[in-house]
Amino acid sequence: MTENDSADLARRLVEQLRDRGLTIATAESLTAGLVSAGIADVPGASAVLRGGAATYATPTKAAVLGVDADLLRERGAVDADVALEMAHGAVRLFAADLAVATTGVAGPAIQDGQDVGTCYVAVAFSGESSGERGRCHVDRFQFVGDRAEIRRAAAWAAWQMALDHTR
Repeated sequence: MTENDSADLARRLVEQLRDRGLTIATAESLTAGLVSAGIADVPGASAVLRGGAATYATPTKAAVLGVDADLLRERGAVDADVALEMAHGAVRLFAADLAVATTGVAGPAIQDGQDVGTCYVAVAFSGESSGERGRCHVDRFQFVGDRAEIRRAAAWAAWQMALDHTR
């Protein structure tokens, strides 16, 4: 995946969201803003991007996005349900039609019992924050590379999942 490939994927996402009249928000941990920055780099992104929360620290996920503190204590931040709650929190926080969330381990060491390269990406749609989970989705990825490569791969996965789930 090259920088041009990433820019093209983000552009296609923005165009699809615009064409469908949808807005998007982001909730990011290991990507720390890369997902929203990639969307914002696309001319016309202001028509679809509502905002993003870079909740890098575990307690911030609860304080800003409303992720269940007990869930974070029991499982840690690198977890499928945490990713889903992050996405739902961003939908609520930014009043967006959908949100994409990333959480994982970029390295250099294991975190929350998860290996370096482990990443969860979730997509959630508005209307589901109250418990309806029919159109939310989470995937687990295992990326290989250094910190920067893992973070870029997670951002790519987030754009691709958002694109796939808005078709």
